[in-house]
Amino acid sequence: MKLSAQEEYGLRCLLFMARHGDGQSLSIPEISRAEGLSVPNVAKLMRLLRLGGFVASARGQSGGYTLSRPASQITVAEVVELLGGRVFSRNFCQRHAGIEPVCTHIEDCSIRCLWSTLQTMVEDVLAKTTLLDLVVSEAEMATFLGSNNSAKTQSPEPVPEHTTAGQ
Repeated sequence: MKLSAQEEYGLRCLLFMARHGDGQSLSIPEISRAEGLSVPNVAKLMRLLRLGGFVASARGQSGGYTLSRPASQITVAEVVELLGGRVFSRNFCQRHAGIEPVCTHIEDCSIRCLWSTLQTMVEDVLAKTTLLDLVVSEAEMATFLGSNNSAKTQSPEPVPEHTTAGQ
């Protein structure tokens, strides 16, 4: 299961805005610099987020983007749904039928049950998590989620430098 760059980057832009709350207007270049994203990519994301009702924009000298609702009222589920959609959609079986018009396991499929259960679990966590909840450290977020693991402890090992024989 992978989240798309659009989902990750869109959520990062909103989180940056939530951290600078209080209705402070932020420009696309400010968000771009802070998040290490290209200006065109941030512009595209902000357009989608504006059309989705998550941000409001204002033109002019003091213009820019603000959250359209308090961070406590924007769930991660809403953002992911707008920017990428579901992990397991209702038409999953039709899209993955192989060479047949209908999947050969349409009547009884343990894999479908797995994906559906996973979707429900993911939706439950994301629906309970707001932008405000994310305005914390990684350790605090792990506590919030009831986990003793963080992404840092699961990061891949650094690749050793290449050495030649005899060194």
